[in-house]
Amino acid sequence: MRTLSWKPAAKADLLAIVEFIADDNISAAQQLKDLIETKTLMLATQPELYRSGRVEGTREMVVHPNYIVIYTASDTEVLILRILHAAQQWP
Repeated sequence: MRTLSWKPAAKADLLAIVEFIADDNISAAQQLKDLIETKTLMLATQPELYRSGRVEGTREMVVHPNYIVIYTASDTEVLILRILHAAQQWP
C-alpha cells in the first residue's frame, strides 16, 4: 500500500472550501469534508482508478460534481496536490 500525503496547498484548499460552505451550511461543509477525506484515503490502494490529469504526470478524481482532487502517484506514495472547484483552472 502507498502512503498518502498532502501538499500544504491541498490542505489549504480543503480548509477554504469547508469554510466557504460553512458560512451557509455547517452540516453540508462537514459532509463534504468527510467525503473528500474518505475518497482520498482510497487512493492509497487504487490511484490508477481515476482519469489522467490535464497536467502531465497528474491524475484527477472527481469527489463531488463541483470538486476535483489533483494528485500524483508513484509505487510508494500518493501525493494530493490540490483540491479545486470544477470551474477553476489549474495550474
